[in-house]
Amino acid sequence: MFGDVVDPSIKVGSQKWYTVPLSIIAHVVLFGAVIIIPLMATDVLPTPPSMMAFVGAPPTPPPPPPPPPSAAPPPKTPTPIANPNAAPIEAPKQIIPETPSVGVSEGVPGGVEGGVPGGVMGGVVGGLPEAPPPPPPPPQAPVRVGGAIKQPTKLKNVPPVYPPIAQSARVQGVVIIEATIGADGKVKDAKVLRSIPLLDQAALDAVKQWEFTPTTMNGQAVPVVMTVTVNFTLGG
Repeated sequence: MFGDVVDPSIKVGSQKWYTVPLSIIAHVVLFGAVIIIPLMATDVLPTPPSMMAFVGAPPTPPPPPPPPPSAAPPPKTPTPIANPNAAPIEAPKQIIPETPSVGVSEGVPGGVEGGVPGGVMGGVVGGLPEAPPPPPPPPQAPVRVGGAIKQPTKLKNVPPVYPPIAQSARVQGVVIIEATIGADGKVKDAKVLRSIPLLDQAALDAVKQWEFTPTTMNGQAVPVVMTVTVNFTLGG
């Protein structure tokens, strides 16, 4: 065994010097054939899709121009309306004298002087009615006597009638009454302010027959309100 080590049967580097280069060249040719031959077979490779897939659709063509407008019809001339009462545009060739209607000069019974022959539409027989007179002014409220309003003077005095029942009861005294005197001086209303029950009605009946001078204010007669007294006394 030790003899093989000292003198090995296999010697390193016994190959020729060109063995390694040839091996390298053979490997290069082999790898080149594996890579280049598939590249040369172009007819076997798939055809890439067309690039038109990325191109947008062509724009739609513009619409055709509108047809030229037809000739507008000539405007219609309005037909003039004949008005028999309209003034003539041209002077007449001859003037015919007007013939007065029969009976116009004589008039119509019940007509109005200066009226229109045949009447007027919507007219009233005998003319328009006269306007009604204005309503009378409202009556003036009575003014109370005092201050510038002087008390009127009594022109007619009617004494009261003493009631028999009051006489038998020995009732006497003064009844105070508020009287409303009209613009003509006559008593229009009366009411008791101070009452004596057995004598009130006799006092009212007497006062309503009294008459006074009219009271004026600013030159115009006005009604007034004043206080009057009626005295009832029993004789001894």
